[in-house]
Amino acid sequence: MAIIEVNHVTKEYSLGQLQSLKHTIQRAAAKLRGQPLPERPLFKALNDVDFKVEAGEVLGIIGHNGAGKSTLLKMLAQISVPTRGNVKIHGKVAPLIEVGAGLIGDLTGRENVFLNGAILGMPKAEIKKKFDEIVAFAELEEFIDTPIKRYSSGMSVRLGFAIATSVDADILIVDEVLAVGDLAFQRKCFDRMEDLIKRQNKTVLLVSHNIRQVQRLCTRVILLDHGRINQDGAPQAVCDSFYEQSDAKINANAAHAKARTRTSGDLELMELGFLDQNGQKTDHLSFNQDCMIQFKIRVYQHLSDVTFGFGFHTTDFVYLTTHNSEEQLHINYLPLGEHDVLCKIARLALLPGIYSLRFGVTAGQAAGAIFYGENLKHFQVVGDLPVTVREGFFALDAQWLLTDGKDTYSRDIAVAGNPMS
Repeated sequence: MAIIEVNHVTKEYSLGQLQSLKHTIQRAAAKLRGQPLPERPLFKALNDVDFKVEAGEVLGIIGHNGAGKSTLLKMLAQISVPTRGNVKIHGKVAPLIEVGAGLIGDLTGRENVFLNGAILGMPKAEIKKKFDEIVAFAELEEFIDTPIKRYSSGMSVRLGFAIATSVDADILIVDEVLAVGDLAFQRKCFDRMEDLIKRQNKTVLLVSHNIRQVQRLCTRVILLDHGRINQDGAPQAVCDSFYEQSDAKINANAAHAKARTRTSGDLELMELGFLDQNGQKTDHLSFNQDCMIQFKIRVYQHLSDVTFGFGFHTTDFVYLTTHNSEEQLHINYLPLGEHDVLCKIARLALLPGIYSLRFGVTAGQAAGAIFYGENLKHFQVVGDLPVTVREGFFALDAQWLLTDGKDTYSRDIAVAGNPMS
């Protein structure tokens, strides 16, 4: 039997501003007199959502902002009720939604552990048993008897996460809480979630904009779009579909994206762009094909010992690679005027998706920065992937071999000798 049943759930909200007391009284009087009331527009945050979750399943829920993800989780956590349809939960639920919001500022960390643990359904004896573990996980041993109002926001959410994940529940409902605290604590949160999923076999519903985490943690993913289920299936297929939607949206907004630049004033970047393997200008590069990047610059001051560099980054500024010119171009002197800077890329290994370009110039023996810019230009990599490539940012030029100590076997041939030869 399914541990969670969502049966044709619709959630509607009235749109419009709050009314004054006078209008509220007038509406109430009209209702009592049997007069028709003007209809207020309704917004369907969820629209006939229907699915089931089996025990031990890890379900990811993804979608763009406003798709209905958090509304759905609040239904499942019984924080809100559907306008139509129903939700059936068979087991104890631990909602990790707005972690830290239930902490009371005037109480100490210790007092909040006992209070929030009780609210989440933990007996006092169990809270005492787990108290040291909760405090240690939150890394708050020195501050546990300090009032919460003296905590930073990061300290508060760390304590909230530690309390919530210590509850012995059948179902965990998680809403963007793996991004709490600093990077080291985020790693701890992720490891704890993996432990709950893989070792303790909890049923988990996870909402996150970090699609890579969803792919790694979940056994199934639902893609919501404007309150409806757009897709429900294997994580790789559903996440790929979401990436395609996101790429199209990013591409449409690319013209409005702002570059981040800083310059000494000695050099200006006038133009930049891509050329495909046929030398034609393009913003759509082909996966695993040759291409070229072209930068047009104008120099206002004589420059010496010049180095150029470019790099690729994701739209959320994850730096993927950087390539500098110092080992291939030895520019002792760069005169005034305009210059074209070209860099040829053999067999572009970036996987299909939307990326952005950064570019920099240094000069002088101290390699001082003359120009640097990122998010300078969005571009799309397109093309079909080989079956050996599954996920990530790059395709490796690699080959699998099998050896029994004497012979080495590849897909097409069997040769004797060293497998690394």
